[in-house]
Amino acid sequence: MGICKTTSRPHIIVVVADDLGWNDVSFHGSSQIPTPNIDSLAYRGIILNNYYVSPLCTPTRGALMSGLHPIHTGLHSGVIRGAQPNGLPLNITIMPQRLRNLGYRTHIVGKWHLGSFKSEYTPTYRGFETFTGYYNSHGDYYDHTYEDSEGFFGYDFRSNVSLDYTAIGQYSTTLFTERAVDIVKQHNREEPLFLYLPYQAVHTGNVPSGNPLQAPSAYINRHPHIRSAERRHYAGMVAALDDGVADVVDALKTRDMYKDSIILFTTDNGGSSNGYMEGAGNNFPLRGMKNTLWEGGVRGVAFINSPLLDTTGYVSENLIHVCDWLPTLYSAAGGDPTDLGDTDGLDIWKMLSTNGEPVRNEILHNLEPYGSTGAIRVGDYKLVVLHNDATDMANWYPPYHTLDDSTKLHFSKFETGAAMFHLFLRDISRRKTTGKCRHCPISVECGQKYDYYRFNNNEVDRINLFHIPSDPCNRTADTSSNPKLHGGAWVPWLD
Repeated sequence: MGICKTTSRPHIIVVVADDLGWNDVSFHGSSQIPTPNIDSLAYRGIILNNYYVSPLCTPTRGALMSGLHPIHTGLHSGVIRGAQPNGLPLNITIMPQRLRNLGYRTHIVGKWHLGSFKSEYTPTYRGFETFTGYYNSHGDYYDHTYEDSEGFFGYDFRSNVSLDYTAIGQYSTTLFTERAVDIVKQHNREEPLFLYLPYQAVHTGNVPSGNPLQAPSAYINRHPHIRSAERRHYAGMVAALDDGVADVVDALKTRDMYKDSIILFTTDNGGSSNGYMEGAGNNFPLRGMKNTLWEGGVRGVAFINSPLLDTTGYVSENLIHVCDWLPTLYSAAGGDPTDLGDTDGLDIWKMLSTNGEPVRNEILHNLEPYGSTGAIRVGDYKLVVLHNDATDMANWYPPYHTLDDSTKLHFSKFETGAAMFHLFLRDISRRKTTGKCRHCPISVECGQKYDYYRFNNNEVDRINLFHIPSDPCNRTADTSSNPKLHGGAWVPWLD
């Protein structure tokens, strides 16, 4: 395996983008937002085309840190808000603690969002030596205030356990990048480094009193071709993230650490589309968005890049779940995954390194027993079960932000004609489905019959079965293929 190429344990850098949509990176074919630095790493690594996360921030982050599915940590329903007395359970040993046992130096820079109502739940009590960032879900990118609701507002930026007011006025993406680069520069190369870099970008800022889409003007001005102010500002946020990733990689190369590094890049969930949470992200041609169990909510943008991998420059179509990263990275670090005890994650390091056969055949996306809502992927099929009132946000949202604000109104009312379809879908035919391509976009192909995309879908069934390889965009539910679906025999939580 690739890990034998170095005599020391590899440096591990995990970068998490917040609410980054499927169609917000150019290696997935975005014609609006170029991401050359992220693309370069993806093409020279392994693009994960069948990779799944949870539909919201907290569940994904908990699974990443613990190797456990959110239904086994109690974090599967919603997110942690403000001073809510909830967090990733303290009896779970998480990734930085596991890696410290292998001799790693551990640092977190960015968003935590796994509990802060007691100090024991915060990062420096959970295995991280240092923490620069914020505890909650979002905030203003410049003044770092957090607005949860009208009655809950305050400053949320910390250095370790102390409030750090020196951050005021500094753009968070730049601030986090500079701190990450500084950690790399000061690191003793003889010791393995674990750098967890969960950026604030590209989550919206404070809503409604704040400015939800924030980026320095230099980044916004890179995208004059985007006529919508919201999408243009959002593109600036993505560009700042792209430059930040490049700066961290450059620092690793300058210190001669990159050759012994593993870099994982992942989103935490799908993008906030169609103005949801005042966002301007996009998941097209996938259906749905953040906070849904459709592919647009849970099929994540991700790649892994490392000189320690034996085989790179390919697109993996094998099923991968976010909870797989703990046993995988622990294994790559030379640890024995059996030491982790019972986890829901699987060790996929050898599979990735050799472009081998799949090790996972099933993913439970989520199970909400109180709302009778859930989704599961088994082999090529995905079952989506909805509560009677959970059919909203089940549509396809093209990158309509190409238009000016007055034209965009037509889309907010779902008043869409065939001519407009072609305006937004003109580039879909150029996208590739799979392959070993270093220099072409990798996305999903949903066919050329654009009339399949119904923006106002009033015919969503409570039980929906999809064949993902042939229908990754969830165009056609098939409940007739197995009568058991109608009786709920496959989904006992329906009762």
